[in-house]
Amino acid sequence: MASIIIVGDGPGGLSAALFLAKAGQDVTVFGMDRTGMNHAYLYNYLGIPEIDGPSFQQLARFQVTSFGARIVDEEVEEAAVEGSGFSVSADGGSRGDYLVLAEGKGLRLAGALGLERDDSGAVVVDRNGRTSMERVYAVGQAVRPMRAQAIISAGDGAAAALDILSTEAGRDVRDWDTPPKTDE
Repeated sequence: MASIIIVGDGPGGLSAALFLAKAGQDVTVFGMDRTGMNHAYLYNYLGIPEIDGPSFQQLARFQVTSFGARIVDEEVEEAAVEGSGFSVSADGGSRGDYLVLAEGKGLRLAGALGLERDDSGAVVVDRNGRTSMERVYAVGQAVRPMRAQAIISAGDGAAAALDILSTEAGRDVRDWDTPPKTDE
């Protein structure tokens, strides 16, 4: 089981947390629910006819913790490489094998880690959210600062999570659930 630290609790960070926790990984999300989602109203999130941002956040945070992820309501002050993993300074310090940055447009930690950025200031990632630093992912507004959208950020988080799961398994992983069996 891998230990994953996720910084940011918007749709990108919470989506990554959901996929990883559901797969039995050790997931800690750092976020103080200050995401822009709290000022949004969604009419275009597939599968949800409409929902206000605070309700979406409450539901997403509940869903993530119901699969075993921990949400720590503290701000991460610093992230650093520590051996073959990463450490963050919050909640007395946490260590992880992977780091997922979903820190929005601030990019303070991405800058401190020296992650590659493009001319627009976005963190450069591949299609799975992998950055220029091994085992560090960036998702959401950090990689698309001018195209922020909740469902795109959630997809970024899911792609990063599946990449981490595939790396850990040593093969491509698919997240596929089947409906519960009925007595019919």
